[in-house]
Amino acid sequence: MPETAQHPDPKRWKALIFIALAQLMVVLDATIVNIALPSAQDSLHISEGNKQWVITAYALAFGGLLLFGGRLADLWGRRQTFIIGLLGFAAASAIGGAAVNTGMLLGARALQGAFGALLAPAALSLLAVTFTDPKERAKAFGVFGAIAGGGGAVGLILGGVLTEYMDWRWTFYVNIPFAAAAVAGAILVIREPSDSRNPSKLDIPGVLLATTGLVSLVYAFTRAEEDGWTAGATIGLFITAVVLLAAFVVVEGKVKNPLLPLRVLTERNRAGVYMSLGLAVIGMFGLFLFLTYYLQIVKEYSPVTTGLAFLPMIATMITGSTQIGARLMTRVPPRLLMGPGFLTASVGMALLTQLDTDSSYVGLILPAMLLLGLGMGTAFMPAMSLATHGVQARDAGVASAMVNTSQQVGGAIGTALLNTIAASATTAYLKDHAEGASSAQSLKLNALVDGYTTAITWAVFILLLASAIAFTFVNTGPQSGQPAAASGDGAEDEIPVPVMAH
Repeated sequence: MPETAQHPDPKRWKALIFIALAQLMVVLDATIVNIALPSAQDSLHISEGNKQWVITAYALAFGGLLLFGGRLADLWGRRQTFIIGLLGFAAASAIGGAAVNTGMLLGARALQGAFGALLAPAALSLLAVTFTDPKERAKAFGVFGAIAGGGGAVGLILGGVLTEYMDWRWTFYVNIPFAAAAVAGAILVIREPSDSRNPSKLDIPGVLLATTGLVSLVYAFTRAEEDGWTAGATIGLFITAVVLLAAFVVVEGKVKNPLLPLRVLTERNRAGVYMSLGLAVIGMFGLFLFLTYYLQIVKEYSPVTTGLAFLPMIATMITGSTQIGARLMTRVPPRLLMGPGFLTASVGMALLTQLDTDSSYVGLILPAMLLLGLGMGTAFMPAMSLATHGVQARDAGVASAMVNTSQQVGGAIGTALLNTIAASATTAYLKDHAEGASSAQSLKLNALVDGYTTAITWAVFILLLASAIAFTFVNTGPQSGQPAAASGDGAEDEIPVPVMAH
């Protein structure tokens, strides 16, 4: 008998543990290598020009292949895709840990990204089709939202500990036990409803256009960071991305079995979620980056201490997600969690615009982190759930992939955009203050901090925009309505009509 909303899977809470473990591994990998990068660069003699490719290779493969991975999960079945993704991710991590030269490391990172693109949508859509009761769904997404938000910071801590006390290679090897545990769990306890697959043919033109379009977009921001926004290569890549993605939308409207059914995007609430989440992630990635630099370069914290300095933010993020978001999600409209959540985070971010070279951790950085974590946790949780709420089960994989795509593209844009802003501000400060400087070292540190605070000021406005989008676009009522519909054909009619919140 297939599990249905009336007969929930008895092992679903155990399944959640393994789904969350896999999600943690993917999110960790976006940041764990950042802290290990200087040691890896030293050990493998990676040139300055190639250094950023260790981060970019992962982001390009992951961001570019997510929609494809989400649709494969709908076609092959989520559990099978989940297991293939885990095994591939573990193998790629083993190659990365054993890397003997730059090429081997970059190849391993691209492979990790490709298997991550299979794994992440499969994990989120398994959650969407396993938890159909609104109250249970709220709890399950609370856990998942906390991991999606806090996993990046956990990566910074784990990266610091492994690099300082063991070896940078362990930032790769650590994935293997994670993956092994999640595969065992998937085989033993994860079940998916038998009627939730989408056996239609794969939309090859859609796959090619979406993948090349997203890769061009992510790469354009990376080039902008290196060559500047007005360089020919940068502009060329942006134009290519726009043309390819526009062609993708046209093709999706015409083919019989689209990679991304436009009905997933055109529903107003989901569009609001994708936009506001993408913007919030731009702000968050910038924050991780600049605070990590600030604590290590200006405050001279060790990698481990830097990681531990982020712990209070993880704690409030988990609190916001599980205690505020999950408890209120079935009672209040999502925009009343997302809007104020992003607003609270922007207040925390605004505090950080006051940073200077001798700012106190306890007096300034800690309160800012607590507010950021609380706001993000509260907002992420209903956003994650709303993105897959009311989607028919056959589209759950691709709707989940869109959440991950908005986060990945947001992360790539955030890193490149805010880094470029910070670098220009630092250069300008050095030029303007070179004459009256008491020492070269203090001038350098002041210039760096001026760059960070300029970029953080932009991040404040980006978070305010995310909050405004959540308030205006997301207009559905509390998420206690229909679970994801499970039937395959003719399910277009089953998309719940959003309830207007009065």
